[in-house]
Amino acid sequence: MSKNQRGNKLLIFALGGMDEIGKNMYAIQYGNDIVVIDAGLMFPDEEMLGIDVVIPDVSYLVENQDKVRGIIITHGHEDHIGGLPYILKQLKVPLYATQLTMGLIEHKLREAHVHDIKRTVIHVNSELTLGQLKATFFQTNHSIPDSVGVCVDTPEGAVVHTGDFKFDMTPVNDQYADLHRMAELGKKGVLCLLSDSTNAERPGFTGSEQSVGESLKETFRHAKQRIIVATFASNIHRIQQVVDACVLYGRKLAVVGRSMINVINIATELGYLQMPEDLIIDTDDINRLPGHKVAVISTGSQGETMSALTRMANSSHRKVEILPGDTVVIAATPIPGNERAIGKTIDQLFRIGADVVYSAVAHVHVSGHGSQEDLKLMLSLLKPKYFIPIHGEYRMLRAHAQLAEAVGVRPENVFICDNGDTVEIANGRARYGPKIPTGKVLIDGLGVGDVGNIVLRDRKLLSQDGILVVVVTLSKEHGTILAGPDIISRGFVYVRESEKLLDEANHVVRNTMERCMKDQVSEWASLKTNIRDSLSKFLFERTRRRPMILPIIMEV
Repeated sequence: MSKNQRGNKLLIFALGGMDEIGKNMYAIQYGNDIVVIDAGLMFPDEEMLGIDVVIPDVSYLVENQDKVRGIIITHGHEDHIGGLPYILKQLKVPLYATQLTMGLIEHKLREAHVHDIKRTVIHVNSELTLGQLKATFFQTNHSIPDSVGVCVDTPEGAVVHTGDFKFDMTPVNDQYADLHRMAELGKKGVLCLLSDSTNAERPGFTGSEQSVGESLKETFRHAKQRIIVATFASNIHRIQQVVDACVLYGRKLAVVGRSMINVINIATELGYLQMPEDLIIDTDDINRLPGHKVAVISTGSQGETMSALTRMANSSHRKVEILPGDTVVIAATPIPGNERAIGKTIDQLFRIGADVVYSAVAHVHVSGHGSQEDLKLMLSLLKPKYFIPIHGEYRMLRAHAQLAEAVGVRPENVFICDNGDTVEIANGRARYGPKIPTGKVLIDGLGVGDVGNIVLRDRKLLSQDGILVVVVTLSKEHGTILAGPDIISRGFVYVRESEKLLDEANHVVRNTMERCMKDQVSEWASLKTNIRDSLSKFLFERTRRRPMILPIIMEV
């Protein structure tokens, strides 16, 4: 897009968070001013072998860095802040977040050695002037304190981003959604609304977090031995309810899992978690106290392989061993794709002899995202002219679009977008605009973006059919075979039981080499292609498998 094409049009687009759960990153651009909202990560799917996390491709923002006035963060969950340690190494722009959110971000930035970023703590009454754009905020209710929605005033009109939200009328921390401010914005006029679609398929209102507290207290009341509660490290409301139950029933609390320890330390230091000073005990003291006097809070509610709860279930945790009669509470619902891992962990806990309480059998979790009636209430309060459902897979975005139409948004004013699609608004009229380059950047270890589709394809091939390495030594002077071919198999066949097959494969390679030499084919690339083609055909005919074939030719 050239500058004159852009002119004074308003552009709204997502770099992540559309047709997916996670990786949330949205941008509002007017002329030479860009405001970014959130910068999250997502966890890899089963096709992304060896990948640790996935972040948005921000090449468009890097190219237009002089126009980016800042990144505003709505709340402190990983799918909204997790990309910052990687993105801020490329994009040196100011960062704005509420107190708790900034505390969580600063810990991440310290670990990633990112120091030279201007950071500003905001609150619900803050006003930011960002070029021609102005940002104000309103309080929302979510499963982490200090969550806000954002209103960006542009010369075209107000663009509102809800952040993640639900309407909890009995919140644990008394952080009520600011209905009055939302209604005020609606009365003043909202040009375009971007709203969370996670639970758009779920009817009714999302339940109150306080109802989970009652269930936890009931579980604590009946438990005869130790209680182990696994939940999301960032769910500070849930952690507070566990603390309250420990205080009520006279249990000490041990904290297990690095991310859980970090979040509890930050939230306590900033005053978002209230607990007696003598409540927390060291994990070394768990076995020194009677079982009915101990509770443990831990990570691992999603069955992650190396998480604290999974290691406890497999009896491989260094500090905590689950014993028959212990009660394990999994206070979370499975993120789509994690069902099998969680099921395996629950089975293993039952085998040990633990009593397991989880969402299928007890009310130990409520979502932090609004269901259909919450979403309709937000739409009714803000009364947007245009609507863009965000934060969800396509079916969720579609369901949210239908809800918007049901409460009066005209169907032609609803835009269901993919990452990189732009909605262009000029003179109060909106249409789809030019595409912004974006995509997925894969993080593997310390490598950022150095693993792409070709590497993933190779990893998939290796995981399915293995690899054969063919080593041949040629005479530089005469072009004859001096040694080999030697065939090394990894993940294809077990050598001792397949000697005949590998001998035949050896003959295929030798015959191919001799034929090439007879035809005076001496280029290594051609020799390797011939070896690969002939051996691949032979092996598929014999085994119906296609291993990766890696020819290595040496000259002496």
